[in-house]
Amino acid sequence: MNWPRQCAAVIPCLNESATIAPLIAAVIRHVPNIFLVDDGSTDETARLAENAGANVLRHGKTQGKGAALRTGWMAARNAGFDWALTMDGDGQHSPEDIPNFFKCAEETASVLVIGNRMGKSQKMPHLRRFVNRWMSARISALAGQSFPDSQSGFRLMNLHAWATLPICAAHFEIESDVLLAFARSGQRIGFVPIQVIYKTEQSKIHPVRDTVRWFRWWRAMKRLESERAFAFNDNIPVSIGSQFRTRAE
Repeated sequence: MNWPRQCAAVIPCLNESATIAPLIAAVIRHVPNIFLVDDGSTDETARLAENAGANVLRHGKTQGKGAALRTGWMAARNAGFDWALTMDGDGQHSPEDIPNFFKCAEETASVLVIGNRMGKSQKMPHLRRFVNRWMSARISALAGQSFPDSQSGFRLMNLHAWATLPICAAHFEIESDVLLAFARSGQRIGFVPIQVIYKTEQSKIHPVRDTVRWFRWWRAMKRLESERAFAFNDNIPVSIGSQFRTRAE
């Protein structure tokens, strides 16, 4: 497969001027087409990314990581790309790992490939390691299969498969939403080991607000799963156009 022709990189950013230019320069060696979504930055992120060779899409105000990713995925699909490689803009993901995603997709026929940090989890901050394992266990239970790293934002995704799924998350629950949607639709999912890089960057995740959002998402998913099981047992049609819709009338 000609990955440089069929795949675009999608990078959501909020105030990443310190890291974005060298990141773009490194990514572009593997994926020449890059869509950077500036989610309302107040620094020089957009200008630096554009100078480095990225196609910059701008949100006038911050809408959230999920919204930024959806903007980038739609732009890539509209431009004719079949796949999107997603990375964070803060330097936590190494472009050196990109070829391994392509190899995994080809060898396993996976339409979603996720970077797995848990083989080197001792390099992660203790709290992030604990939260990742806790969330991964709950998403695995909902999906009925085991996921070692449900929260990694370093991913390769088939855009045609994505476009058919009810993925609506606007914030940091987007990784969970995508993974569960692909799993529930029976799509093949692969995991590939990646480097674990944590520096002195300040996480964009708000510990209270984003935790509350994730729990709301998780409760909605559990409720939908219960309704689907009830509908299956009683032969009642269910709408799954959104994770927040319930039984169809």
